Amino acid sequence: MTSVAGKVAFITGGASGIGLETGRRLASLGAHVVLVDRSEISASVLETLDTTRHGRHISVVADVTDTASLELAVSTVLNEYGCLDVVVANAGIAEAGTVAISDVESLVKIVEVNLIGVIRTVHATLPAVTAQRGYYLLVSSAAALKNIPGQSAYAASKTGVEAFGGGLRLEVAHKGVGVGVAHPAFVRTPMFESQHSIAAVRAGIEELPWPFNVVTELDDCADAFVDTIVGRRRKVYVPGALRGVDTVRGVFTGRLWDAILRPRVKQTVPALEDGVLQSRALRSVARQ
Repeated sequence: MTSVAGKVAFITGGASGIGLETGRRLASLGAHVVLVDRSEISASVLETLDTTRHGRHISVVADVTDTASLELAVSTVLNEYGCLDVVVANAGIAEAGTVAISDVESLVKIVEVNLIGVIRTVHATLPAVTAQRGYYLLVSSAAALKNIPGQSAYAASKTGVEAFGGGLRLEVAHKGVGVGVAHPAFVRTPMFESQHSIAAVRAGIEELPWPFNVVTELDDCADAFVDTIVGRRRKVYVPGALRGVDTVRGVFTGRLWDAILRPRVKQTVPALEDGVLQSRALRSVARQ
């Protein structure tokens, strides 16, 4: 795919953050952008997408945990444009906290949105994308490359996305469909800022070794995603230094990594749990 001009791009989690900013960049290159989110996207947000290169942009309400809504969204796209070329499976959620202090339904919901949602998105769009010999970018995370406390369900969901994308790539290669997987670390999005506001979470990020502790600006992440889509690449790392980490990921998921972290987690895990519980209590009071 040497150009996205005239291509139709379907982006889940498109109301804000990485999804919206990636959509803006694709629009500036002449793509027709479909922003998909579980809530209606305002006209003012849609108007931020460039139309100077004749792109026609729409928003569609769909929930990645609901196959019927995704299938209806695809029908809307096909009725509007007649085809679908690119899918960015970006919708995701996160919640700071250990398994011990988290509600089990919250943990399950993370997996339902981040992993099962990607599977539902791909399944609903696959016939249309296959017809165009199109391209998928599935958003995993740097969390899939390492083990750290406080991200158990999130890391599990994102590791699953990577595995799903790897298998899918081999299943559809002979049909001319490309599949890429994205591994962003921390990106300055509204979701990041919400988690970063908790002092213990902030301290935990700062204590991570480079490049896991790098916080990338939203613009830079979107640029990397778009370069990957245009080049139909199989992987993208944000920051790029994570590529080297991926080649030796066993170091960050193995016995030695556990031994390095174990002395620290005696202090950091209780601090994280206390900070998260205090933050939840403050939010609860604010809602009353």
